Amino acid sequence: MRKTIQQINEKKAKGEKITMLTAYDYPLAALIDQCGIDMILVGDSLANVVLGLPSTKDVDMEDMLRHTKAVDRAVKDAMLVGDMPYSAYQGDTQGAVANAERFIREAGCQAVKIEWFENCLDVAGRIIQAGIPLMGHVGLTPQTADKLGGFKVQGKDAATAKRIIEQAKSLEKVGCFSIVLECIPDKVAAKISQELKIPTIGIGAGADCDGQVLVTHDLLGLVTGFHPKFAKRYGDLSRVIKEAVSAYRDEVVNGRFPDKDHSFIITDEEFKKL
Repeated sequence: MRKTIQQINEKKAKGEKITMLTAYDYPLAALIDQCGIDMILVGDSLANVVLGLPSTKDVDMEDMLRHTKAVDRAVKDAMLVGDMPYSAYQGDTQGAVANAERFIREAGCQAVKIEWFENCLDVAGRIIQAGIPLMGHVGLTPQTADKLGGFKVQGKDAATAKRIIEQAKSLEKVGCFSIVLECIPDKVAAKISQELKIPTIGIGAGADCDGQVLVTHDLLGLVTGFHPKFAKRYGDLSRVIKEAVSAYRDEVVNGRFPDKDHSFIITDEEFKKL
């Protein structure tokens, strides 16, 4: 049975930390779910870490739904959250509710997530009024990072920190069940977490958030190139994979694979009949 919003909220009330990771396909989602992670987000980071696209804005509803359906087939226990792509609610504010409903109806999500933008409260309100649980996202918002001066920490001065705090409070007031705080100073995140009744999920926002989320490909060391400061690497699967693939290549080239243990046989008697 998948975790519910009530169970996630109860964790905050009890002072228990909430865990969240991203997934984009069946096998990885199944492994994450088996480890007892509370929430799985099918993130629009799909664009970067799976599809090789330069921006999260480059994925659309069909991309997201296809991968979310795969994750849905794997997840038994974690709460499943679908990340609304830019085009689904910022590029098409009038169609936002219908697009959010598709995540629930077609892809098996229990909730959707949107990032803060100019018309965020209006869109958030309409999604929530339609009966769809909504997670907010403030601080660094990757879909509109170009308007924030790029991918950098937000809220480092009092004025911008106050604005982020106000955004978080307004999202709680409109009815969001949780809020992601991305790339903001730890003291600012702690203040938001203390003042909000709903859970905060941090990513690059310090230890005092009610929970934490990471992009799983960062955690596993599957992403090469730029590595965010906040993305702790718990494994180095890129090295393991390259070693395995190199060993396979060498054995094939040198005639050591496949060997008898990995081949099928026909009896000499049957072969003679050919």
